[in-house]
Amino acid sequence: MSRSAKFIGLSLVAAAALFVFAPASAPAKQKVAAHHDADKSAAKPAAKLGVGRVALPEEVAAWDTDVRPDGQGLPPGKGTAKQGDEIFQAQCASCHGEFGQGVGRWPVLAGGLGTLKAERPDKTVGSYWPDVSTVYDYVQRAMPFGNARSLSHDELYSVVAYILMMNDVIKDENLELNEKNLATIKLPNAANFFDDDREVSEKAFWKKDPCMKNCKAETPKVLGRAANVDVTPDEKSGPKVD
Repeated sequence: MSRSAKFIGLSLVAAAALFVFAPASAPAKQKVAAHHDADKSAAKPAAKLGVGRVALPEEVAAWDTDVRPDGQGLPPGKGTAKQGDEIFQAQCASCHGEFGQGVGRWPVLAGGLGTLKAERPDKTVGSYWPDVSTVYDYVQRAMPFGNARSLSHDELYSVVAYILMMNDVIKDENLELNEKNLATIKLPNAANFFDDDREVSEKAFWKKDPCMKNCKAETPKVLGRAANVDVTPDEKSGPKVD
């Protein structure tokens, strides 16, 4: 190796040694201190961003629209089935039919009473739904389709009254439906809805240490096979599909 090459090599080693062992300069110390300060600030709760504002009472009220079976949440208003007939024909009949019979594949709203035990039950407001409050709540949130929340409170009471009259729940087209009497009207199938009572009715079957293996002494008996049940209908007995 030449003398100049040795000199260059020794110079590089010396420079590296200085870089490793030299004390940190002032800017480097400032960077380390700033890094520690950043870690401390990250541990503190973030300050408010100052974005947005507190919602106004009327803004909260506009979204607080849930209606309960006991009538809680119903807004002040009134309407009759006679008034609702006109609104229904203009806003709802194009899908649900003039008398709630449904158009095409749109839902049927009326009829079907006594069909729930049939092979193909008609589940309508009159035959299946449990509470009138559900009718009001749903229409208020979602109807008319494509123009939801466009009906006034009086129009909503009127439309609900008309739906009830189509289902023979109320007979008088001039009966005023309002926030005070809506919850008192009972639908025909209301008694067939009940709270989940398994916590009480099935408590006798609960065990602290349930059996997880070889729980039945006798040999299991096959009661039926899928091939014998023939759950797939043939083309003659199956429902007609459009």
